[in-house]
Amino acid sequence: MLTHTRSWLLVACLSCCGFGQWMLPAQAAEFKVGYVQVDKLLQDAPQTAETGKKLEREFSPRSLELEKLQKQMKELEAQLDRERTTLSEADRRLKERDFNNLRLQFQSKQRELREDINLRKNEELAVLQERINKAVQTVSESEGYDLVVYSGVAYASRKIDITDKVLKLLGKK
Repeated sequence: MLTHTRSWLLVACLSCCGFGQWMLPAQAAEFKVGYVQVDKLLQDAPQTAETGKKLEREFSPRSLELEKLQKQMKELEAQLDRERTTLSEADRRLKERDFNNLRLQFQSKQRELREDINLRKNEELAVLQERINKAVQTVSESEGYDLVVYSGVAYASRKIDITDKVLKLLGKK
């Protein structure tokens, strides 16, 4: 740490004396910067499609169950509409109660499914983000980048955009 501080002090002193004018541009030329478009990586990475299929397989039985419940609700509602005038007051209330219970059950299962899907999406996104970070690090180290920044930058030249290189690496895994 002390040696590092002394080096910077030496550079600062030399630049004050005019010697730094020939030294600093040489150091700046060695500094290599890269830029990564995270949104493009998340959209185009092959792992994104794999994750979507995985989640679809995982949650399709519950989605089918919801579709069956919804179909039952529609049938019960249609039956209620058809028989409303011929049913006794007690039978009508019983069928309406059955319909309301089915509707509440449907809404509850639908909400639980949405919450579970969101939780799993976030888990899978965290795994994908870790893979992306490792791929960015691998590309950065193998190509000698000193600094790589993510999206949210005010301006980045296409010359420093390494997104396609990272996508290529992600495609190999």
